[in-house]
Amino acid sequence: MSNQIQEFNSYRAKMNEVILGKDNLVLKRFWSLDNQAYAEGALSAKTKELLGLVASMVLRCDDCIKYHLGKCHELHCTTEEIYELFSVANLVGGSIVIPHTRRAAEYWEELLKQ
Repeated sequence: MSNQIQEFNSYRAKMNEVILGKDNLVLKRFWSLDNQAYAEGALSAKTKELLGLVASMVLRCDDCIKYHLGKCHELHCTTEEIYELFSVANLVGGSIVIPHTRRAAEYWEELLKQ
């Protein structure tokens, strides 16, 4: 696993543990709802992750982009699917999404090396 991927996953897991360890009911419910939203349903989990990724790109959240790219990789999304998604995100979000697309492409390449 690349250092970039390992650092992101380790930090995310560590801080989620800290946050959820504070036993805040609202935060725990939010985390639970988030997990439930991406479960299989009328839309496949893969489709939901792709939707989450495009929304994250348009909202310009690099951590969210990395998270959804990792999930898309786990769900066997193809590079072609990811780049079509990039094109939609750039069209919807405009040129301000370009730097996030660069970082997303870099992270996707790291995921593919695994």
